[in-house]
Amino acid sequence: MGVDAHKETLGFQTEVKQLLNLMIHSLYSNKEIFLRELISNAADAADKLRFEALSDDALYEDDAELNIRVAFDEKARTITITDNGIGMNRQEVIDNIGTIARSGTKAFFGQLTGDQAKDSQLIGQFGVGFYSAFIVADKVTLKTRRAGLTAEHGVLWESGGEGEFSIETIEKATRGTEITLHLREGEDEFLNGWRIRNIIRKYSDHINLPIVMNKEPVPDEDGKIDDSVIEDETVNKATALWTLSKNDISDDQYKEFYKQVAHDFEDPLSWSHNKVEGNTEYTSLLFIPSRAPFDLWDRDRMHGIKLYVKRVFIMEDSEQLMPRYLRFIRGVIDTNDLPLNVSREILQSSKVIDSIRTASVKKILSELSKMAKNEPEQYSKFWKEFGQVIKEGPGEDFANKETLAKLLRFATTESGSTEQTVSLEDYVGRMKEKQDKIYYITAESYAAAKNSPHLEVFRKKGIEVLLLTDRVDEWLVNSLTDFDGKHLQSVAKGDLDLGELEDEQEKKAHEEVEKNFEDLVERVKKTLDEKVKDVRITHRLTDSPACLVADNYDMSANLERMLKAAGQQVSGSKPILELNPEHPMVAKLKDESNDDKFGDWVSILFDQALLAEGGQLDDPASFVKKLNAMLLQQA
Repeated sequence: MGVDAHKETLGFQTEVKQLLNLMIHSLYSNKEIFLRELISNAADAADKLRFEALSDDALYEDDAELNIRVAFDEKARTITITDNGIGMNRQEVIDNIGTIARSGTKAFFGQLTGDQAKDSQLIGQFGVGFYSAFIVADKVTLKTRRAGLTAEHGVLWESGGEGEFSIETIEKATRGTEITLHLREGEDEFLNGWRIRNIIRKYSDHINLPIVMNKEPVPDEDGKIDDSVIEDETVNKATALWTLSKNDISDDQYKEFYKQVAHDFEDPLSWSHNKVEGNTEYTSLLFIPSRAPFDLWDRDRMHGIKLYVKRVFIMEDSEQLMPRYLRFIRGVIDTNDLPLNVSREILQSSKVIDSIRTASVKKILSELSKMAKNEPEQYSKFWKEFGQVIKEGPGEDFANKETLAKLLRFATTESGSTEQTVSLEDYVGRMKEKQDKIYYITAESYAAAKNSPHLEVFRKKGIEVLLLTDRVDEWLVNSLTDFDGKHLQSVAKGDLDLGELEDEQEKKAHEEVEKNFEDLVERVKKTLDEKVKDVRITHRLTDSPACLVADNYDMSANLERMLKAAGQQVSGSKPILELNPEHPMVAKLKDESNDDKFGDWVSILFDQALLAEGGQLDDPASFVKKLNAMLLQQA
């Protein structure tokens, strides 16, 4: 029976074109990784077949011996990687190779600079996969058929990596995928059996199924080679790395295994390999990457931990195995305590999985705690990449809140830098005598936080304040309300209470000032009417005439702005206006008898306070007009 070829030529998604161009030029010095990537994909295809065949034996067809075959042809100048794994149907080929349908892709490409050295580092965040073939090939041909489909449902895909690809239906007798690389000029080093074997052993030795090549023919005594005798040999050890004893694994082997499972080409920052025996038996090999993946902020993408049962791959989905704030962790977990036909539903209610997850999280947090204590520079590198995600932790993981709190790092008024280097333990260790709170401010930027009028009295008294400028910080302070018995207090919320940091004399002086300004406060309150919840005299300001604060249990102005920017409907609470009695503008206001001028002054003070904390004016033109009028009066 003939096959309707149904051939069509399609264009690559824009992001794929950019990725291909970037890889071909930026990864050239590390080009041999193409073989690791394609073999890793082939191993994944075999794992997926094993899993699907658990519920449908027929998917094995007549071939249950899974393997990967690598061959080369010197005359044709090709390398071919063949697997008998799950294969793909036509739509899967288009979806998996023609497009990159992953959240954050456009943002990732927006980071590219055109500087090859910098961009080649960024590519590690993305994962190169199939497209790495084009580093060494100017044409790639892929033939594939999904397991369970008949021979006439084969697919042929071909591209020169320039901007488009062709795809057509073909007959393919066997399931799985065959990828042929037509090498570019100058890439003949890869048409060498010794070189290919060396690359396989370097990068893919512990792929847990055989990687097979034809044996190199050995000349007889007369120097002749008998081409009619072709024997196979398995090039790799084909033993799952995690099943070996730690003592039998070198650091280099751990690093190469990480690169294979993570599709990364940078070394991991750290790893933890554990064999657990007892009520629950399992082995875990978990890696902390050195660089954040490009889709770190896609909280729904939870791939990274491969779950095996009795060495059989079940799924790659860390949602049940890791909390979302550790979604960057990569590695494998292998247990004998689950059935081979385990489903996602079973995982959700499994005590075995709960036990493995709890222990694995503790292992990772323990590894990070050790790094923070013993290798501060290494931890600083980790924090720059993953700190914002770790800040999600206290709100998600109550059981480990205390450990997570110690891992947090912040910029402060004392650190003098945007770098987040100060731990809560550091802060508490240098608190003022009689200080009983940890003070913080949230803002949209470091400059806005550092220069906020709310910090003026703290600067005067030498009290350190945490400067929280990550979007996640608003979520963090709602979850982490105290540390080491000290309450975390926003300097922009509630009435300022410095507790015993103020002496009785100061408190009495403040009370007297407040009495003297009672009439002004009432008059300002009446003028602003619906704009404010309250007006009061403050002692938190030293240089600014006024500031806005939120009530203790109201949403902060910064959070309100963030939610509005995200398109959410927010019924914001009214702020409290605080006036600095020692400022000349406030003193002038106190003596102003003209109601119109008084109203203009109050309006300007309110708008200035709003601008100072990053807010937006409802009527900027009116503000400018009133300000100009005041300036002319003073001229």
